[in-house]
Amino acid sequence: MANQFYSEFDTTPLSVNTHTRPDEYRTAFQIDRDRILYTSAFRRLQSKTQVFLSGEYDFYRTRLTHSLEVAQIGRSICSRLQAAGDLLGDDYFIDPDLVEAACLSHDIGHPPFGHAGERVLHDIMRKMGGFEGNAQTLRLLTETIYGDKGMNPTRAFLDATLKYKTLFSEIPEAINHFVYDDQRAQLEFALDGERLLNELDPGKQRNEFRSIECQIMDWADDTAYSLNDIVDGANAGFINLENLERWASLNEITDDGTQHIDDLCRAIRRGRLEPLMGRKVGDFITAVKLAELPQNLMSAKTARYRHELIINPVTVAESKLYKKISLDLVFRSPQLQQLDHKAHRVLGELFNIFTDNYLGKEKRRLRLLPAEAENTIAAAADENTRARLICDLVAKMTDRFAVRTYRRLTDPDFGSIVDLV
Repeated sequence: MANQFYSEFDTTPLSVNTHTRPDEYRTAFQIDRDRILYTSAFRRLQSKTQVFLSGEYDFYRTRLTHSLEVAQIGRSICSRLQAAGDLLGDDYFIDPDLVEAACLSHDIGHPPFGHAGERVLHDIMRKMGGFEGNAQTLRLLTETIYGDKGMNPTRAFLDATLKYKTLFSEIPEAINHFVYDDQRAQLEFALDGERLLNELDPGKQRNEFRSIECQIMDWADDTAYSLNDIVDGANAGFINLENLERWASLNEITDDGTQHIDDLCRAIRRGRLEPLMGRKVGDFITAVKLAELPQNLMSAKTARYRHELIINPVTVAESKLYKKISLDLVFRSPQLQQLDHKAHRVLGELFNIFTDNYLGKEKRRLRLLPAEAENTIAAAADENTRARLICDLVAKMTDRFAVRTYRRLTDPDFGSIVDLV
């Protein structure tokens, strides 16, 4: 039975001049998902920081395990919405393969060392178009994920990954929540032309204009990291009874918040924190429902903009509480701030070494990069494009590869001419 929720408008690929297998048995959205799973960009997430530096212990979450959890939550939300409401049915439903594809890909543009790496690359690239993890995801999907080209995503999939639809030049002082200026064509494809970009104000209004699949992906992401960061923080010793009770005494907490903290303390005391947060994943999934939206700029084109994800405000507040605990007790701890410093040193110096060698009037022209990367940089039209290509190379590195490359280039006692790893 065909799913009437989607039309040819939704399944149209970015480039229509591509070969399609005559015996293709998968749906357009299953193809999107499969193409993500088989990319090196997705595999690299296994060695990129989620909270703690990748590889420190084998039970902390990485960007890869986080993305898999987000995908599971996203699919479960689709099932919940179809089973619990009366707006969807057997032939009219939100495609779980499409949501899974968006969830799996939502972090592939993030650089080494988590958000610290994102901040340092943005500082470096601010005068050359900026850097933003979500914008980099869009760049991968549409331009670079398969070597020198993108994966040719469908319109619905591309739009499901677009948490932000504002161009960097429209909010040049922003530190995040934008896409690159040269991605305007991809935005126009997702939104069927430039009319929406002209009619929606840049910033909050445009960024909050999201398809239902993007809304589901965003809540699945919030669910996964707000709950699981607490578990990882506790396993690492940053969140314990003493720290949590002290934190609660220094902050204004609602009655509901007090109860949640009491539950956390009880679970920590009994060694049952992970099962508690696992149950809460289910609670966060069932806290959603679907509502119809009034007519808007895209609703005549697609059902993806006729619906809104409504989340129980009590659950939203609980999620924000856990995020605040993690921010104060984990991310602002000296240990994590030291990792932030490491990210600035390693990524900043790597970028400077490569740009000194390949950009500017006095190019050294040492063979620091593979021949294919060097040729691509040399063929670029201008210095800003070359800088973007170097930024791509740094951003796709894993944590360990970035540190190893940094040491090979700066530490005289590390590496040798036969060191291939």
